[in-house]
Amino acid sequence: MTVSFYLGRCRALNVSHGNTRTLNSLPGYYGCYTALWCGIPAVCILAFWHIAESTIITQLVLSTLPEQTAALSKQQLSLVLNEIRNLVNENIAAENIAPEIVAAADHYRQMQQISSAALFVITIAIAITGTAYAWSQIHEQHRARNKVENAILVFLIICSSIAVFTTLGIVLSVLFEAIRFFQAVPVAEFLFGLQWSPQTALRSDQVGSSGAFGAVPLFTGTLLVSAIAMMVAVPTGLMTAIYLSEYAAPRIRSLSKPLLEVLAGIPTVVYGFFAALTVAPLIRGWGSSLGLDVSSESALAAGVVMGIMIIPFVSSLSDDVINAVPQSLRDGAYALGATQSETIKKVIIPAALPGIVGGILLAVSRAIGETMIVVMAAGLAANLTANPLDSVTTVTVQIVTLLVGDQEFDSPKTLAAFALGLVLFVVTLILNMVALYVVKRYREQYE
Repeated sequence: MTVSFYLGRCRALNVSHGNTRTLNSLPGYYGCYTALWCGIPAVCILAFWHIAESTIITQLVLSTLPEQTAALSKQQLSLVLNEIRNLVNENIAAENIAPEIVAAADHYRQMQQISSAALFVITIAIAITGTAYAWSQIHEQHRARNKVENAILVFLIICSSIAVFTTLGIVLSVLFEAIRFFQAVPVAEFLFGLQWSPQTALRSDQVGSSGAFGAVPLFTGTLLVSAIAMMVAVPTGLMTAIYLSEYAAPRIRSLSKPLLEVLAGIPTVVYGFFAALTVAPLIRGWGSSLGLDVSSESALAAGVVMGIMIIPFVSSLSDDVINAVPQSLRDGAYALGATQSETIKKVIIPAALPGIVGGILLAVSRAIGETMIVVMAAGLAANLTANPLDSVTTVTVQIVTLLVGDQEFDSPKTLAAFALGLVLFVVTLILNMVALYVVKRYREQYE
């Protein structure tokens, strides 16, 4: 592509006889136009080849196997193919293997070599052909800039479409499995039931597997832990943002803000270790000294550590919003005789409140989706309680628990994870929509 760019640019300079003012576009656009014709067809061939190569080679290799393989079932044929591929990749030794399998592996290896050579030749030929075509199209009135920008626009549309369709695919996959779950368990029982015990009985005489799918204990546990986290994160993050934006010296701000944002980069499993090994025993010790019965795994420990984790979300967003408040509002308040604290309380915070609320709602979405801290600090017990000293569980923790290990996706126990995921997705979506709406109103007011 670099060579194509150079050839296209040189071609533009040649047709203009060195006077670039006669060209419809800048010489660089002609180079980009030639490079696009060189790269895009070649990349398309590479993508198609890598998608279809394995299927084509597999069919060709299967055609060389003895006729009795045609009578094999799909599972048996898949085992044969896996054996051939393992032999090709040298994952297994060639001892005690049927001669026809060894011959098929050799044929598979030969086909891969032929495919690689053919791919190289075809890709180079297409790249040269595309370069030659684009080079021949260049003249003084050729609208290279328009075509390059249109190609970039198409690329951006494709990228955005991939994101949209990926999201749609995730939603539909969760929705279809959730519908299968609701065919076995009533929606009312799931949303309003007070007992969560997703252990379905395998036999009619089995005891202790009632299969209760009331998700209210999970919802209350999620709300309890998230509420504790926001009680920690919102005041701390907001006060930190006010200090950094209004009181801190530039040097202190330049040092403190990056250090504060390091908290956002710490893995959540590290926070989980901190909660389980430090915060939970500390809370239990304080509770014992006060005569309180504190569980070894409590919602309070998980909520406090989760609040520490999301402080950077609240502080950074609030700091940016406060700094975006026009300086003229501050100057007007000072001109009327207001002190700095009065200006912050009466002018800056009300002006920045919509953006601050939007940042808080985004932080709530982050807290609701947290898993590792709750697993390690709050436990797995689905207790219907509002006591922060008891152990609880959340929706995300139960999703992980239900899908751990080898599972068959045909029982209500496993499908319950998709129903929980659908509820979590809807709640998070609503929070994000509210946050974006609030931020939009803020932008409309102050831009």
